Amino acid sequence: MSSDRLIYLPLGGAGEIGMNAYVYGYGKPGQERLILVDLGVAFSDMDTSPGVDLIFPDMTWLAERRDQLEAVFITHAHEDHVGAVAQFYEDLGAPVYARAFTANIARRKMEEFGYSEKSVRTVSAWPEVTQAGPFSVGFIPISHSIPESSGLVIDTPAGRVVHSGDFKIDANPVVGEAFDPELWGSLAESGVKALMCDSTNVFNAHEGRSESTLGPDIEALVAGAKGMVVATTFASNVARVRTLAEAADRAGRSVCLLGRAMRRMIEAAVETGVLTSFPKTISPEEVKEIPRENVMLIVTGSQGERRAASAQLAQGKYQGITLKEGDTFLFSSKTIPGNERGVIRIINQFSEMGVDVVDDSDGKYHVSGHANRPDLEALQDLLQPDVVVPMHGEHRHLREHVKLAKEKRRQGILAVNGTMVDLTGKRAEICDYVETGRVYLDGSIKIGALDGIVRDRIRMALNGHVMVNVILDEDDEPLGEPWCEIKGLPEEGRSRAPLVDVLEEDLSQFMGRAGRKTMTDDEKLEEGLRKITRQSAQTEIGKRPEVTVIISRLSA
Repeated sequence: MSSDRLIYLPLGGAGEIGMNAYVYGYGKPGQERLILVDLGVAFSDMDTSPGVDLIFPDMTWLAERRDQLEAVFITHAHEDHVGAVAQFYEDLGAPVYARAFTANIARRKMEEFGYSEKSVRTVSAWPEVTQAGPFSVGFIPISHSIPESSGLVIDTPAGRVVHSGDFKIDANPVVGEAFDPELWGSLAESGVKALMCDSTNVFNAHEGRSESTLGPDIEALVAGAKGMVVATTFASNVARVRTLAEAADRAGRSVCLLGRAMRRMIEAAVETGVLTSFPKTISPEEVKEIPRENVMLIVTGSQGERRAASAQLAQGKYQGITLKEGDTFLFSSKTIPGNERGVIRIINQFSEMGVDVVDDSDGKYHVSGHANRPDLEALQDLLQPDVVVPMHGEHRHLREHVKLAKEKRRQGILAVNGTMVDLTGKRAEICDYVETGRVYLDGSIKIGALDGIVRDRIRMALNGHVMVNVILDEDDEPLGEPWCEIKGLPEEGRSRAPLVDVLEEDLSQFMGRAGRKTMTDDEKLEEGLRKITRQSAQTEIGKRPEVTVIISRLSA
């Protein structure tokens, strides 16, 4: 009997929505040949990761086994699936495979880092397969909210695994391939050992709606608007962008795309033949020369991102374009949980300008790209897998999806990030746990979540900062009084005296009574100065700020 095993290990995307990264392995324990499915990012927020640009899954476990890694397969071009391919390409050292549209987006990312376009290899859809060590991998077209989304058929010596990718069952997705039940049903003919499945909308019991149902309502809204119309949606939702642009064209409005991501997605769709028609667009400079009622802007920033076009317009002006009273702004998107504050801020800013804001609270202008519960059941019925392993969801989504699998009389197994599942036998079993976590892109540098940098930044944001400076002469005696500089703190405290004066007086008294052991030991002196500063600030302003102490000593 073979001692080889088939394993599944999520490093990101299982227990959270974002930064998807899923490892499959086959071989002797600890020596498995590996493939990685997807390598994405998550986005930071000011509450938990201030100043951070992007968040990545911690790929240390896989990077330490790079000599076992055969390939990376990308299911589709959403940032939470493809956004980190260039960031980790050198660490992993494996070729990247994707279909044409996704490969186009991935190559653009690689080029920004100076990598060759040959680092990403374009593959065709099923029945074409790519051999990667013991794995035979095929891309199965599936409908989602971005062109050329694919599930993966992963054939191994231990059986067939299907990785759904992000999906919905849509017979008319406007752009991209429709869901083909015959094709997906045919995958079950040789038996499916395991289905790794999208869990995002497992709590939604309603039938999913097709992307094609939105056109009439969007057209009616645009046709009835009086001033300039602006619409925002996910830049990657090429079908929605086209629906918006065609609504503008039918209403006699010229279309302008604002935002780098928006233009990049449309360019990629045209270059790869995904889009064969799109209304003519105009430049931001041309917008200013046309009557407002004859223009429609399609812009980035549907999630309230501070640097995106929507936020810039809400603050007053973007590329010379301003909105005015009587204009209309449409959110043709769903606000992702956690982004509500940024979206509401933009809505209120537009309201203060007199701009009429239309959101998707009544479901007329947006449909989800993810499978609702009936779609999840339908996919299980088509594939008849032995085991269902939920992915792409928070813990509550995964747990509910396990319950759904059990209702369908199948084994369901909950595997969050770091949980290794052995799929070899008749029943899947958890066989190991590995360390997983997050890596932050801070400017141009990757930092670990446990490095303390973001923690210190949060502490300074919450408590302010004091810098204490002291100078000691050759005899270890104070040369003058200590002095302070404060950041993010009120100038006066309870005593009504300047806070700096109060701190400096208390520090001076401490220096005056400190013994020689303290004055000759930088570590002890720094500890004492920090303690006095925080105690004094607590008394004056009710906060214990972060303190930096600089001790300068004059040499003999």
